Amino acid sequence: MYLTVNNRKIHYKVSGKGIPLLLIHGNGETLEIFDDAVKLLSRYFTCYAIDSPGHGKSDPIEEYHYRDMAEDIAAFTEKLQLQGAVYYGFSDGGIIGLLLAINHPQLYSKMIISGANTNPDAVKTWLKIAFTLITKIRRNPLFELMLKEPHISAEQLQSIRIPVTVLAGEKDLIKEENTRFIAENIPQSELMILPHEGHETYIVHSAKIAELIIKDCRDII
Repeated sequence: MYLTVNNRKIHYKVSGKGIPLLLIHGNGETLEIFDDAVKLLSRYFTCYAIDSPGHGKSDPIEEYHYRDMAEDIAAFTEKLQLQGAVYYGFSDGGIIGLLLAINHPQLYSKMIISGANTNPDAVKTWLKIAFTLITKIRRNPLFELMLKEPHISAEQLQSIRIPVTVLAGEKDLIKEENTRFIAENIPQSELMILPHEGHETYIVHSAKIAELIIKDCRDII
């Protein structure tokens, strides 16, 4: 299915019944990473798995900025009248989620994010070096995005007024100090550092994230 927002087509899939749940993937991925999770989640939620702007079957974009991507997702939510939905975002999807919670405080009822970061230096040093070297050899707009953005302050996080569950793997690509910084500054937050997990091991083509979302939302489903 497609929905046009801000003069751009967004590709998405809908399945299940219940409270709306938006699922937003990470950098360079597609909604297909959630296929296994949706099989379980669709028993409890109406799942909206989305190819984020410039990804998958959504329209390409020339220049990536997290704020612009967040505004497209906000417009998507409003156009389908999904206000009050639960939002789940992985990696870049988590960054987009934080910006949505900051700039559209009434749009979602609850948010769960995994492996998000608030600044480029929060990515582990070896990975940042690798991205830098790759972009010097060949321009990659998605890697450039991660090297330049986001820039989310403690004050912005403190303005968030919805419950946010902050997840990360024990072996995540995001520095744990930044994950803790996010959770410590959001007034209604819960932090979970998952033992033995990496950045994406419990998310990409995995039902583990579905189990975590269901457990986290047990009071509303």
